[in-house]
Amino acid sequence: MEEKLLTIGQAALYLGVSLNTLRRWDESGKLVAIKKEGGTHRYYREKDLEIFASDLLKFASEWIADGVEFPGTFYCPTSSIFNARLTKMEYALMQKPGFEKLYSLIVLVTGEIGDNSFAHNLGKWPDTAGIFFGYDLEKRIIVLADRGLGILETLRRVRPELPNHVAAVEVAFTEFISGRAPEKRGNGLKLVREVVTDQPIDLFYTSGDAEVRMKGPDKVFRVTRGERIVRGCLAKIEF
Repeated sequence: MEEKLLTIGQAALYLGVSLNTLRRWDESGKLVAIKKEGGTHRYYREKDLEIFASDLLKFASEWIADGVEFPGTFYCPTSSIFNARLTKMEYALMQKPGFEKLYSLIVLVTGEIGDNSFAHNLGKWPDTAGIFFGYDLEKRIIVLADRGLGILETLRRVRPELPNHVAAVEVAFTEFISGRAPEKRGNGLKLVREVVTDQPIDLFYTSGDAEVRMKGPDKVFRVTRGERIVRGCLAKIEF
């Protein structure tokens, strides 16, 4: 049986991007369309779209880099929508054998990172409010991202002496401090570090050019300088 092809309009709805974006991706070779017998109309296999969207970290990275398009069903414009999707993910994790003890901690880490993005950018989003929140429980990966101010600019509201992104991310993960002036309390990332250190959960987190990689059985918290500058924040959780 011949595989059903989706039109460019259907593919745009599936990925949550515009027709022009799909045409641009086709021309650049990023997501190549099918053209029947030399015709000009673009078609897509649903499986190809599924595979393309499943690379969550790449999808999120591109969204925070140029962010003109909302990332479809991965986009949470408000904290209430984020928490509703988080509850849905929690329920799905509860159904998976072997996650009876870990699921609540995975949800806690995800929730703290997502809530942190909303809390520290509230009323101050540079352009697109809201966050990217995608997960693939079969691959055991969760990705979150925002196009916000980033850790450095956020914490400089209460710690103006912070010199760079690395120092700011170090503070965010190790000290009780908030960028919501005049508050000076924990922003949740310290709790994230503590949970990830003690549990079979790996974390990649970046803001600006600062990167945190906590992976493997002998995790060591360390903030290093990456090769590129990321606007806002980007996180990948693996378990």
